[in-house]
Amino acid sequence: MLTEDRLMSEIRDANLSYLILAQRLIRADRAQALYRLGISEEVASIIEALTPSQMIKVASGNTLMCRFRFDEEMIWSLLADHGRRGEREDGNASRLHASILMAGKFSEAV
Repeated sequence: MLTEDRLMSEIRDANLSYLILAQRLIRADRAQALYRLGISEEVASIIEALTPSQMIKVASGNTLMCRFRFDEEMIWSLLADHGRRGEREDGNASRLHASILMAGKFSEAV
């Protein structure tokens, strides 16, 4: 049970950190925040309007709010340079390719 309590505490902390970061990003540069967070304009408006007490309440759920935005093996392989270290020293091209693919997914979602 102690492990369960610790996990719930860590989820709450991660959620609160994520909400604070999201709110800061949205307030600093809304368009960039929508892209980086992978959220809609409507969700951004809701997050931006949250008060500190509302953020704590929302963060206290038992579900992790942030999630991996991509679930394709190819993108993960490009980001991690999986199997490419021997072929080339510079992984920047792989990361750039992954960024392009992720940006395309964001534009499809919008």
